[in-house]
Amino acid sequence: MQRSRVNFLYLNIGHFLDHLFMLIFASVAALRLTFEWGMSYAELVPYATPGFIAFGVCAVAAGWIADKWSRTGMIVIFFVGIGLSSILAGMANSPLQIAASLTLIGIFAAIYHPVGLAMVVHGRERTGIPLAINGIYGNMGVASAALVTGFLIDTAGWRSAFYLPGAFSILLGISYLVFVRSGNDAVADQADLHVENKKAAAPPRPRHVLVRVFAIIFFTTALGGLIFQSTTFALPKIFAERLVEIAGTATAVGWYAFLVFSLAALAQLLIGFLVDRHSIRLVFATVAMLQAVFFFIMTQLSGFAALLVGVAFMFAVFGQIPINDVLVGRMARSEWRSRAYALRYVVTFSVMASAVPLIAWVHGSWGFERLFQILGVAAASIFAATLLLPGADRKLRRSD
Repeated sequence: MQRSRVNFLYLNIGHFLDHLFMLIFASVAALRLTFEWGMSYAELVPYATPGFIAFGVCAVAAGWIADKWSRTGMIVIFFVGIGLSSILAGMANSPLQIAASLTLIGIFAAIYHPVGLAMVVHGRERTGIPLAINGIYGNMGVASAALVTGFLIDTAGWRSAFYLPGAFSILLGISYLVFVRSGNDAVADQADLHVENKKAAAPPRPRHVLVRVFAIIFFTTALGGLIFQSTTFALPKIFAERLVEIAGTATAVGWYAFLVFSLAALAQLLIGFLVDRHSIRLVFATVAMLQAVFFFIMTQLSGFAALLVGVAFMFAVFGQIPINDVLVGRMARSEWRSRAYALRYVVTFSVMASAVPLIAWVHGSWGFERLFQILGVAAASIFAATLLLPGADRKLRRSD
């Protein structure tokens, strides 16, 4: 039991680092490289696109290898690989060099979600709270990216924002390898799958239910990825523009972004609790509706009002994250669960990759007002889709 808790802690820290690494460049570009490299925000942002494409596309291969080889082994590769890639990004001297490094970060970052989440839900009947706790760590990685990067930019330069987390991740990967080998977890990783597969006595779900639910999962995942990426990637720039009176430095912008992300992260505990005990369709629809409302309210706000509504819409955005993961965990059987999560995150991160140039284009042409209108429409579409989920909650319970 104690080793299980330690392993869960490693998985949580991994989720933290996964999102932190993917968003370091967002703050570096907005707060420093526009000055050092003489490029506009809209010109710099597209160089992050290949990394986000890799973040999505490589998830399928990561999930397949994990199911066929070892999930714990893939997590070791994740820690070490993403750390080395981050150090390379800190050495970049041109946009093309940093784009190549960000692509490597995306390749290794793609490992976490299909592998780590399959390990989090493994053998659990109620998955809402474990996924919520794991999700909070991921969201704190999002929050800390802006805070840590802003602080390091002001104190040690933008390169240190890549160097220090990279070195920490490498050391963590080495320690996880030692932990795994000390308990023979690599063998247990495969043995546990065999045991869980044997005890899966529930009859298979009707094909039409699986098709219907997974179609809804993929549709809402796509729009949710657009919303998540747009809000988390652009928030430092949004605050730099709209909180001018109360946030005049990179560190201040980072602190406000950290505050918003940290408060919003608590949404996952609430949502995790609710989906374990109430209709997932009702919870999902409510969260989507709140997103739409707050996005439309945000279009014209600035100052302290923008900060408050920023907390509100990020609360709803983060609250949606565990819902799709719970649905996948309930619908997918253990022997193909990593691949199911991989497909879910291929959709998520492919859309997230397209969101990066979308942010640049919309901001350069109309400003963030139009972006919030687009996100409001996307959230309303998610709300409509959730109404098509099966009404009987027992149809969405786990099959193993």
